[in-house]
Amino acid sequence: MKNRLKAENIYLQQEVAQKHNFGELIGQSSALSDVVLRVSQVAPMNATVLLLGETGVGKGVVARAIHSLSTRKGQAMITVNCSTLPANLIESELFGRERGAFTGSSERQIGRFELADGGTIFLDEIGEMPIELQSKLLRIIQDGEFERLGSPRTIKTNVRIIAASNRNLEEQIRKGCFREDLYYRLNVFPITIPPLRQRQEDIPLLVRHFIALFNKKNNRNIETVPHTVMKTLQQYFWPGNVRELESVIERAVITTQGTTLQVLDRFDTFQIPDKTAGQNVKALVEVEHDHILQVLEKTNWRIEGKKGAAVQLGLNPSTLRAKMRKYGIQRQ
Repeated sequence: MKNRLKAENIYLQQEVAQKHNFGELIGQSSALSDVVLRVSQVAPMNATVLLLGETGVGKGVVARAIHSLSTRKGQAMITVNCSTLPANLIESELFGRERGAFTGSSERQIGRFELADGGTIFLDEIGEMPIELQSKLLRIIQDGEFERLGSPRTIKTNVRIIAASNRNLEEQIRKGCFREDLYYRLNVFPITIPPLRQRQEDIPLLVRHFIALFNKKNNRNIETVPHTVMKTLQQYFWPGNVRELESVIERAVITTQGTTLQVLDRFDTFQIPDKTAGQNVKALVEVEHDHILQVLEKTNWRIEGKKGAAVQLGLNPSTLRAKMRKYGIQRQ
């Protein structure tokens, strides 16, 4: 009986968890609710969306949610990871090429933008795109047209663009690595996705979701999570965010003997001691609140622009506004 009181029953909680799912976005925290609201606002439109957040927070999941709720959901969503494509191939991958366009191109290749015509293209890690190609992307956004490599013929395309980055693009602009005009074209509707450490109340729901997923995948029957295990998972810093949590749960499902989840990973790094966790969080919140307020007063409450508070704080303007709402900061 004691063990049963300490354990959370996965099966009985599944119905509750379903109420907090928005497609693949799972959670009930206020931080995630803000993301869900913005997704629901922009999804039916054709506006360009810029997703910002750390690696592993689920930018691809948000992109799929936007596409699946859009009028283009019956068409393809083409994903391009700009950080994994070699610099000498990314142009032909995006825009296509004609036979003989360069040494080794023995046949015509249709580019990703052409494949995505009528649908959505998701440009992940847009901050990694070579600056010499950014002008071509800018042209597609502005005019909806491009040319294949080796061809003078202009191709028209009707594509909705969703871009994502884990970098501070405004900082990349200052370094000369990203075009300012392209940034403003992409930044029509920015959505900042919070790291997992800022939505700890979502971790139990995510854990149940991943257990159900990997139970099915591995033909397992794990039903419960000990209270101590769940508490440890909620206290961990999660530098790898949701992607790291998913890997931890998959390993645990594979190695668990019986129906109660056993997590063998160690979580010493970044773990917050129980006795001081609340004090640390409170102190950090107060420091951030005061710092934002001080910078806003210094900039005469100007948020955007080169002399705005967002630049001085190293934040995206939408992120700064979200923090202002969170802390109740208003100009008096």
